[in-house]
Amino acid sequence: MGRDCWHDAVTAPRLTLPEKAERLVVRGLATVPPRVLEKVVVRRAVNRDGERLAPEIALALGALNRLPGSDFSTQPLDRARHQIEAEAAVFGASYPPFHLEEDLELPGPAGPVPATRYRFRAGKPAGLVVYFHGGGWVLGSRHSTVSPVRFLAQHTGCDVLSVDYRLAPEHPFPAALEDARAAWDFAVAQAPGWGIDPARIAVAGDSAGGNISAVLSLDLRTEDVQPCFQLLFFPVTDLSRKSASYAEFRDGFFLTEAQMDWYAERYLPSPTAATDPRVSPLLAPDLAGAPPAYVAVAGFDPLRDEGIAYAERLREAGVPVELAREGDLIHAFINITAVSRSAYDATRRAAVALRRGIVGPE
Repeated sequence: MGRDCWHDAVTAPRLTLPEKAERLVVRGLATVPPRVLEKVVVRRAVNRDGERLAPEIALALGALNRLPGSDFSTQPLDRARHQIEAEAAVFGASYPPFHLEEDLELPGPAGPVPATRYRFRAGKPAGLVVYFHGGGWVLGSRHSTVSPVRFLAQHTGCDVLSVDYRLAPEHPFPAALEDARAAWDFAVAQAPGWGIDPARIAVAGDSAGGNISAVLSLDLRTEDVQPCFQLLFFPVTDLSRKSASYAEFRDGFFLTEAQMDWYAERYLPSPTAATDPRVSPLLAPDLAGAPPAYVAVAGFDPLRDEGIAYAERLREAGVPVELAREGDLIHAFINITAVSRSAYDATRRAAVALRRGIVGPE
């Protein structure tokens, strides 16, 4: 099967007038002092643990909900794919020019796999991060995650290789994992030529990309070269059941239960595939030998509880793991660092942990 998916032509989207207006509003939020926001946003959600939604997140959710078609699960597929790219452009941060932004085509099992390699400044990089974007295995691209990928490259001193794996429903499970493995093999082979020690290659991803990173980390345990670290932002770890946080955050906090159902229906070749550990790594019988991990979960996210459960299982298996409970944030917070100081700080903590996992204590 060829790569007859939208990635062949995807570029950063042209924003509509309403989207441009929302971008201006969002940029304005970033200039408001936190103490002013605290006074302006009086009513903020509180979760079962007593954590309160950050005020700028509450305002950002209002801006997001005003965008046409913001609920992906109610849109035609092409519109949903445009929407996630548009949201990334609306909320994404601006960065200074990078020393290197190199578009690549990696050899894959079904044809070339598009990717982009980022290097923030000239000189020898500290390591390499192979990054897999979120979007429920159905949406998203290396363009929709350009802001967090650049953030990681800038704050770790590492090259970041951002990968456009094949998307469902055109390419259901396990196509994304096959492309992820191809990207890993390419990274290992190319690292010396990029001035990088193959022992200093990590994997990272958000949401569905966190799932791919977790599964790939388990699959590579018997290989000569394995990831030295895994950074999992609000990962999907169990599609076979819904944890309590699904009920608590069914809707209203960006990611919804309906959207997760929509993603699963398109990613899985059959409902029974949900119990496959390569879909739901939380169900893997043994996690021993996985690379050290940093698992970041958001306090207002349907995926919160399964991310916590995966971190706990890693710890029980003897894997060094740090669980970051970012209690005042929502799913996909790494995409709104330009809007939210809390999101910026949370992503910065993750970047520090990622660098430490690659180069060791400094």
